[in-house]
Parts: sequence; structure tokens; C-alpha cells
Amino acid sequence: MGLIVEKYGGTSVGDLGRINAVADKVATSRAQGNDMVVVVSAMSGETNRLAELAAEINPLAPAREVDVLLSTGEQVTIALLTMALHRRGVDARSYTGSQVHIRTDSVHGRARILDIDDARVRNDIANGHVVVVAGFQGVDEEQNITTLGRGGSDTTAVAMAAAMGADECRIYTDVDGVYTADPRIVPEARRLDWITVEEMLEMASLGAKVLQTRSVEFAGKYRVPLRVLSAFEDGPGTLITYEESPMEQPLISSIAYNRDEAKLTIRGIPDEPGIAYRIVGPISDAHVNVDMIVQNVGADGTTDLTFTVHRNDYKKSLEILTETAKKLKARDVGGDDNIAKLSVIGVGMRSHAGIAATMFQALANEGINIQMISTSEIKISVVVEDKYLELGVRTLHKAFGLEDGADV
Repeated sequence: MGLIVEKYGGTSVGDLGRINAVADKVATSRAQGNDMVVVVSAMSGETNRLAELAAEINPLAPAREVDVLLSTGEQVTIALLTMALHRRGVDARSYTGSQVHIRTDSVHGRARILDIDDARVRNDIANGHVVVVAGFQGVDEEQNITTLGRGGSDTTAVAMAAAMGADECRIYTDVDGVYTADPRIVPEARRLDWITVEEMLEMASLGAKVLQTRSVEFAGKYRVPLRVLSAFEDGPGTLITYEESPMEQPLISSIAYNRDEAKLTIRGIPDEPGIAYRIVGPISDAHVNVDMIVQNVGADGTTDLTFTVHRNDYKKSLEILTETAKKLKARDVGGDDNIAKLSVIGVGMRSHAGIAATMFQALANEGINIQMISTSEIKISVVVEDKYLELGVRTLHKAFGLEDGADV
């Protein structure tokens, strides 16, 4: 007998038929002797519907009230799934995030989990109940309902698994695992049997939609065994592991991309200590995440700074940067929200040279111009024009031999 945390996304519980199918899966796992915590999202499309209602009734609705509204989507799902489990003879109890007491900070819409008081959940499990928890939500110190942002149910599941020391956290979604590239763009993409937490974290942060970034951070920090599986067909899925493999790591594991990118540039600013903070600081204070940053120093004692943000934050960031430019007497400010980011990821590049050269040459051969470059120990990312995204993904997948698993 083990403790299993299972998470089912919106498509997995999209209608009553799928909720019944999830109930069958949970009942089967429970019958095998596992203790169960099940985390669910709102039914597919429900969060968007609620957000549209809020925008229609008040485009400037207070963030606190928007969170109150959005959190009701998961409340519907936990109740329906619990009812379905009772119909199958499975003792189950549902909990909202506040009932579990998933404590978060007070940043509505993007709250971060601070701690979880799992006493009530443990007591229910000890009494033979399956516990069904609403994902995506928590409560702050003032007892205000908060939401964790899109994909937040993944974070809820992994955080619950970490808090309770679960044997495994299983993320059920509409894909059967993690692939070497998006199969919709690269039909030859392969499902990976396993991938390291480091690689998955890079993939999630670089735009892969399989898992939410913070959920992978939790898995790595608290050493939670994490597995991605399909909610609609049986299979082994992909194990995301923090353990070192005795086998040699593949050179490149995957090609990731992100269309939700925009870049901003401020030119002709003083080349002096603290200038980067004076530019990026106000952007960060507005709760905008800055990603890639490139600075070029000119011969005239000025410097230019270019950085990327999420495309949804482009207009807000451009307004802030324009105000900053006036204060700094910058030469000009520019932006572009028609870009995309391509990345190659693999722990194997730690011990291999020539990855960047292979990447750059492959893109050059297809006439794809590189606008920005960013690297880490296990990834290389480039910014290109959005129209070249799909060609770039296919080109890099082939260049690194990922369609057949061969190393370059």
C-alpha cells in the first residue's frame, strides 16, 4: 500500500462521462490498496467562461473578487467526482483549497503556496477516505481566496504530494507523456520514457505545456517522483526523476518553443552601475517576469538593453519602459510582440561541445535569423521571428537526430 496523489486536468473532467471515467480510475487504484489524494481542475473551458463573465460585468473588477469567482470552477468538479466515487462504493470527501488550508501569499491570480496544513486530509485518509482536492486555489493570511495562475492545479498536486510524502504524484492529462518535441509540429517526435527534473523544468519554463513550471520546481525541491500519463489511454507515461541515471545521458532530450514572447528595447541610456536595475526594477514591481536580457555597450558611453516578457504583459511593460526612458533621457524605446523562442534542452550538453554551433548552423541553413541568444548549463535558447517557429522546431529536431533517438 502506498500514498498516491493523482491530478486530472480540465480535459480529463470535461463532462460527466469523463468525470465517471476518472472515478473508475480512482476506484481501481483504491481497490489495489493505495491511499489516494485526487486533485482536479475545473471542467474544460469553465475558467475561461468565468473570466469572460468577470470582464463583461466589470473590465476593472478587483482581483480579489475575480479569484472568488474563478475558484468556483474547481468546487463544482470536486463535488461531482466525489459523488461519482460514492456511487461506486468508494468513501470520499471533497475539499476546497481553503478547507485543506493551502496557505498562499496575497498576489491574486498568481499566488504562491507557502505551506499546507494537511492534518484534516491525513485524518480522512487514516479513516479510509479518498480525498478529492480542488486545484488552482488557496487562501492567504487574511482568509482571502487566492488562485495560483493557469496550470496551478499541477502545482497543487505536487505540493500536496510533497507535504504528505507521497510515493508518487501522477499528472493525468490529454497527452500520454513528454515528447522530444510537440507532435503537432513534428509528427516524428517520440515519447520519452523518462526525463530529469532539470530538463523538465527547462521545458516547462520555455513553453512546454505538459506541466506548469512551479509544479516541477516543487518536484525537484522536495524530491517528489512525478509521472505524466494520459487520462484517456493506458500506458507507462513519462517518469520525471531527480535520481541520477547509471546510463549515459542523451545529448539532447527535447526541442521546446514558446510563442507567448515579446521583446522590448531601450537605447542610449547611461552606461553606469545600477542602470539595469533602474530599467528592469519597475517592470518587476508590476509583477511582470523578465526572461532573456541582452545589453550592448556603445563607444559613446551609452548602452542599449533588450529583454523579453510574456506577450500578455507587452503593452503594460512598454508603458512602464516608456516612462523610465523619459527619466533616464534615453534615445528611444522599441518593442516587438511578433517573436518566438526556440530552445534545445539536454543534460548531455554538459559534457559535449559544439551544441551551439550545430544549432546555429541548422537555423542558418533554413534562412532563420537569430535575434537574441540565452544559455544555461543544459539549454540554449534563441529568439526568432514568429513566422519561422514551426520550421525552426522541425529543423532542430532533425539536426539533433531526435526522431530516431540518435545522438549527433
